[in-house]
Amino acid sequence: MPSKRKVAILAATGAVGQRFIQLLQDHPWFQIEVLAASEKSAGKNYKAACNWIMESPLPKEIAEMPVVHTDVESVEKAGDVDLVFSALPGDLAGPVEEEFAALFPVFSKASAHRMDKDVPLLIPEVNPEHTALIPIQKKRRGWKGFISTDPNCSTIQLAMSLKPLMKFGLKQVVVSTMQALSGAGYPGVASLDIIDNVIPFISNEEDKVECEPLKILGTFDGEAICPADVVLSASCHRVNVKDGHLEAVFVKLEENPSVEEVEEAFRQFKGEPQKLKLPSAPENPIVVRKEPNRPQPRYDRDEGRGMSVVVGRIRKDPVMTVKYMCLGHNTIRGAAGGGILSAELMVAKGIC
Repeated sequence: MPSKRKVAILAATGAVGQRFIQLLQDHPWFQIEVLAASEKSAGKNYKAACNWIMESPLPKEIAEMPVVHTDVESVEKAGDVDLVFSALPGDLAGPVEEEFAALFPVFSKASAHRMDKDVPLLIPEVNPEHTALIPIQKKRRGWKGFISTDPNCSTIQLAMSLKPLMKFGLKQVVVSTMQALSGAGYPGVASLDIIDNVIPFISNEEDKVECEPLKILGTFDGEAICPADVVLSASCHRVNVKDGHLEAVFVKLEENPSVEEVEEAFRQFKGEPQKLKLPSAPENPIVVRKEPNRPQPRYDRDEGRGMSVVVGRIRKDPVMTVKYMCLGHNTIRGAAGGGILSAELMVAKGIC
């Protein structure tokens, strides 16, 4: 790999922005060049602008970096940037990311552009062929750069677990999620709302979980994505866990595979990141646990440095075909780590 790509992080002081900083420390391909945030933070050094909530200490060199305003002119003045990681909230991301994409490759965690017809909704192990949308997007919009989006945190682990089952004829999916507090950002859910409680509603979450996998699992016809012919129903819940989304998944298949065949499909699943040996790629994108009481967030969320999806309790189902539990780290694979892996894939393929 040639010299490191210099990156800017938008919304660098927030929880996902901090996770980007943590994961990009000592990255072999990427170097943090610019940190951007709101007007409130701009002009301060990073240590003064941010309330660091990561488990590891704030790196000294990052602490002293200046924070600039989140606009193209400020970022260009602050450094020589090759690509941009956006941790902007969905309600702000749309026009801001478009301004940056006119000049730079933008890897976005926001929901604003996920369902745009010419924007990839990318999980590198699942749909790397959807990167073929990039030249179409650039030509259509007249951009030098582009936007590539990551799915919703609870969508990623679900879609990763469904991909190996497609060979059995995936027809219907029912999923019930138990989502960690960190998925709500910081400071997140009020303590008196979540202690001794489960909240059976997360705004807009069920729509995302029901729609996004259809695009991700769809096929590229040379011009656009044809959504997968799958019916999906979701119920989403906020639970009193710091990190790690747990999901109960019920799947209807055309075929009737045994539990052992389903386990083997999960174990054998690999993708382009594993073939290309990308720096952030886990050796096993899906890890199967055989214990009757796993996966559990506390014990399994850090599997594969937080980049693996852990499945367990694989059983036949009397209503559907099979059922299982799946777990993913929502701020690593489900957020910053997924974005970094997408950027690694694009660099390896010569797209940026």
